[in-house]
Amino acid sequence: MALTLGEIAVRFGCELHGDPDTAVIAVATLAGAGPGDIGFLANAAYKAQLADTAASAVILTQDDAPDCPVPCLVTPNPYAIYAHVAQMLYPEPPLQSGVHPSAVVDDDCQLGAGVEVCAGVVIGAGTVIGDRAYIGPNTVIGNNVTLGADTRLFAQVTLYDGVTLGERCRIHAGTVVGSDGFGIAPSDTGWVKVPQIGSVVIGNDVEVGANCCIDRGAIDDTRLGDDVKLDNQVQIAHNVVIGAHTAIAGQSGVAGSTTIGERCLIGGSVAVSGHLTVADNVSVMGRGSVSRSIDQPGVYSAVFSVEEAGKWRKIAARVKRLDAMAGKLRELESAVKKLAAGK
Repeated sequence: MALTLGEIAVRFGCELHGDPDTAVIAVATLAGAGPGDIGFLANAAYKAQLADTAASAVILTQDDAPDCPVPCLVTPNPYAIYAHVAQMLYPEPPLQSGVHPSAVVDDDCQLGAGVEVCAGVVIGAGTVIGDRAYIGPNTVIGNNVTLGADTRLFAQVTLYDGVTLGERCRIHAGTVVGSDGFGIAPSDTGWVKVPQIGSVVIGNDVEVGANCCIDRGAIDDTRLGDDVKLDNQVQIAHNVVIGAHTAIAGQSGVAGSTTIGERCLIGGSVAVSGHLTVADNVSVMGRGSVSRSIDQPGVYSAVFSVEEAGKWRKIAARVKRLDAMAGKLRELESAVKKLAAGK
């Protein structure tokens, strides 16, 4: 598939510098691009690669346009326009409508028009699959599940009973949605399992990475709003609510009954404690630990950055002495106040 710069400029509202008939057939990095490729510059760290790029065109901002040696598309958000162009150049493979002979689909299941059900799939009773959905190999869908139109489940996804997914969702391989939350009550004889009677409700345009776990609610539902994005290996515990357009990077976990607002960015390996509230428009940097509610938008971080090992040992030793130092500081403050009062 080929696109001209004129087509792209008109479709996405870019300012075009150069020949509108310039054609591109692939995307590439600035350093690795060749004829027919289109690159992008969205990070100043790669600005040095612009002068020598062999791309046929580059997507960039107005500030970088004067330094571009090839035709370019100018936009305030080069990365977003690159994403749109890449989607056009690399469209999803067409669905092969039908049910594979090895799939087990309950007679009470409703399949929409153009649905593809791959080998080894199991679909339970009362489940409704929307038009043009894709159900990848060895995926298991329980009873009374609802899948919206154009949703794609990749290989070995598991949806427990009663889960609801909206339209145009993408759930990657190995992810489990609707498993029991970690509900156990202590007793004199050991742990008593608390039945998890809620479900999981996922909005439209949600993407969940590989090997994620999204637990069903204990009583109320676990909920992910529209356009939520989860990276690989993310744990969402029971009764968590995540607002629309929030993105959570890999190996992060959100403990039970926490509410995260809209348009939040949660970095990799972040741990969010339970029963908290995080406001809209909050960013938490990677490896942070959220142990209290956050009620104001902003960027939050915790944990020290990497240091040379010897320096880090000294820092750690000093951190361990902080409590004792704080006690001595209080004693000194008290002594200073007494001296001041004596004068």
